[in-house]
Amino acid sequence: MAGFSRRFDASYRDASVKVAKDGAIGKPFLVRSNTCDLLDHTGFFVRYARRNSGIFVDCAIHDIDLALWFLENPVPKACWAPGTLQHHPELEELKDVDNAVGIVEFWGGKIAYFYCSRTQAHGHDVCTEITGQRGKIMVNVIPQSNNVVVADHQGLRHEVQPEYWERFEDAFATEAREFIDSIVKNTSVPLPLEGGLKVMQIGRALQDALLSGEVVKFSQDGKRL
Repeated sequence: MAGFSRRFDASYRDASVKVAKDGAIGKPFLVRSNTCDLLDHTGFFVRYARRNSGIFVDCAIHDIDLALWFLENPVPKACWAPGTLQHHPELEELKDVDNAVGIVEFWGGKIAYFYCSRTQAHGHDVCTEITGQRGKIMVNVIPQSNNVVVADHQGLRHEVQPEYWERFEDAFATEAREFIDSIVKNTSVPLPLEGGLKVMQIGRALQDALLSGEVVKFSQDGKRL
């Protein structure tokens, strides 16, 4: 099973129903999705980065999966990606960056835009917009840890979850329950492993595009050229 936890999040599942079953925005053709982590001042992130496979494989795989989900599993056509170093110069020797944008063009006229960041000042910021022919659906565009708002001389403000776990704690639990149910009942797993392989293929293509400065292209049957 592929462990893409956002598919088990209540908000994302509601968005999926509105897109796929209710047809709330017409035919979807564009997904913009961000995964932005809180800036780490302890040095842990740089140590961790030495063991991951680059910003897109590390940060964007869940966003890539969401794009495939909401755009009805399209076939990639081309990937390109710029990036920058703003806070972690140590990443340069690893051929990595701390902020990057990736764009994926799919065959059939659909597009995905991903923003990855490891340097957010306010907290863990994950949001997604799905645009269709008659409107768009937004998930967590203004992140907040709960429903508390402070109103004072500075205006209105609220807190944001500091880490991924706080945002998707319930989704992790739902994912585990549904996976266990599939084992106990001998039914198909919620998300087959093949979906994860396609996500990683796109993630690697974006990372290679970032490093090379070139567009990575795919054939109409999804094979990398």
